[in-house]
Amino acid sequence: MSQTAKAIALMIGAIFFFAAMDATAKEISQRVSTVQAVWARYAGAATMVFLIVLPRLGTVARTRYPFLQLARSVFLMFGTGFFFFGIANIGLAEATAIMDTNPVIITLGAALFLGEKIGPRRAFGIAASLIGALIIIRPGSGVFSPYALFPLGAAFSYSAYNLVTRYVGLNESPWTSLLYTTLFGAVLLSCIVPFHWEPIDLTTAALMGMLAVFGTVSQLLLIRALSIGEAGMLAPFAYVGLIFATIWGMIFFGEYPDFWTVVGALVIVLSGIYVWHRETSQARD
Repeated sequence: MSQTAKAIALMIGAIFFFAAMDATAKEISQRVSTVQAVWARYAGAATMVFLIVLPRLGTVARTRYPFLQLARSVFLMFGTGFFFFGIANIGLAEATAIMDTNPVIITLGAALFLGEKIGPRRAFGIAASLIGALIIIRPGSGVFSPYALFPLGAAFSYSAYNLVTRYVGLNESPWTSLLYTTLFGAVLLSCIVPFHWEPIDLTTAALMGMLAVFGTVSQLLLIRALSIGEAGMLAPFAYVGLIFATIWGMIFFGEYPDFWTVVGALVIVLSGIYVWHRETSQARD
């Protein structure tokens, strides 16, 4: 596989596990407070990463960008918190569709701050995918409740995180970025969660463990994808998460998509396949 194809495959894998994490967080939020779900995502991931890198902690902990690593952690923590609060109150597919405005923000941000070019293929992929998301959202519908502002805020936070990750990932180990990503959120949220703690049962505890695993795997795959692929090129594939979110919503929450959701999903899938094909063909040439 070319570097471009690898980056795209890693990105799709990351989005799959992100969607699984979101579905797990929605279930946890229906059992206990949403703050506990966010805490479980960070505390579990920080513990897993720390144990994995412990034999080489001294090397992994060295970073050339301490302030940017802190900024990454802050952006992702706000993005995760905003989105978890959103999906606790509106449908998983609807919240994901609103957050799927972030590829547009990422592509524009990559052009402004990272010097990446916006070619016609990328522009088409972004535009087509955004049209698909808008078909699902259908502005003016009941999706636009006050809770819809949470995934919108998550989109901006997640976009900033992606852009900084792309910049840092050119010179840092993925494990270094992952360590700092989880560490700050785990420490801060561990100070906050006692004020929001509700008793948990064994099922909820197991879900929290799954949340940590899904979050860690998705984060590692995303960091690796952004270290070898341009943020603007990878941005359209974030829309694949809408497909995964729709599937999880159907299976676990009885949230069945209507006709226009299916149409929008097809537009998103086809645009993603088009960009994949054109980018990988160009790389081979």
